Amino acid sequence: MDQPNKSPELDGKDRGLFLLGRQPLVAETPEELLDEATTPISRFFVRNNGLMPEPPANAEEWSLSIDGEVERPLRLTLAELKRRFPHKTFRMVLECGGNGRSFFEPKAEGNPWTNGGAGCAEWTGISLGDVLREAGLKDSALYTAHYGADPDKTGSYDTPSISRGMRIGKALDEHTLLAFAMNGEALPFLHGGPLRLVVPGWPGSLSQKWLTRIWIRDREHDGPGMQGLSYRLPIHPIPPGSDGKGAELRILESMPVRSIVSFPADGSLYPSGTRRIAVRGAAWAGDDVVTRVDLSIDGGATWVEAALEPLRNRYDWARWSASLAVPGDGAYEIMARATDSKGNTQPLRAAGWNPNGYGCNVVHRMTVTVGTAI
Repeated sequence: MDQPNKSPELDGKDRGLFLLGRQPLVAETPEELLDEATTPISRFFVRNNGLMPEPPANAEEWSLSIDGEVERPLRLTLAELKRRFPHKTFRMVLECGGNGRSFFEPKAEGNPWTNGGAGCAEWTGISLGDVLREAGLKDSALYTAHYGADPDKTGSYDTPSISRGMRIGKALDEHTLLAFAMNGEALPFLHGGPLRLVVPGWPGSLSQKWLTRIWIRDREHDGPGMQGLSYRLPIHPIPPGSDGKGAELRILESMPVRSIVSFPADGSLYPSGTRRIAVRGAAWAGDDVVTRVDLSIDGGATWVEAALEPLRNRYDWARWSASLAVPGDGAYEIMARATDSKGNTQPLRAAGWNPNGYGCNVVHRMTVTVGTAI
């Protein structure tokens, strides 16, 4: 992992973010900086696929086109979108498809995310479905294709830096937003302002920044980020370290269940004689719902169930808390394991190895020490 944030490109960000890459710009958030119900903009992770475009002179004049398999193609400015469609605000998780990648062995290709390629912000915007209904979807409409204003990582505009898409059913979910605000502020340029997609529960690569066009297609989209091994998982397990060639693949859609400990911070010290430790964190589960979070300090021999707070809305993360008894002074590894509404539980060891390192949701492990470590 790179050094904590010392990059001028991340001005305004918490100095605790870790810079994973400069071109394109990538930075992750340590778990202890994700200890608030709503992730502050200053602590929200950054994932670009290309270079940043030129900022617009007037954000309200930014325009979006909707075309393809629609009855009435649209081209609307941000000001027109705001005026013509209802505004909605949801607190929702956005997560990189490669979150957790660094826990795979052997190492997989891509940015070495731990658990910090995720955050939960309040997004304000317009339901994409409202705009698609205005455009009139044809019976042939099956898939979206997303385009942004950013050049690729060489600075070229000849091909999109990334262009992914989703099934129409997901596009019509009211929580899939054309977002223009984040945490009550105009959407920061670094986070895709003045207009971006937010596709909650699915890989963040679908949440196109600097959005300019949505093409409605009569087939699965095949743009950059939709081909080969990109955002795809083997349907059947493959040997770790293999190249994945010949494997039957599926597109990564709903992200797997995950939990993090956000307090205490990894490596925290407690006075000698401490016999109970307050622990809290967050859990989320793609399109599904977190039903429980369990914690262990003895390698998984026994588990303590945490208390879950109510969600504000669908796709919010579940904040949880627990009080853990420690038997004496010493060093303890705390494990957090979440389970979703389909019965899926985080594995104790990284499972589902794939060449690009997607979907690794191994339990979060962190350590605390009571008294003097032996």
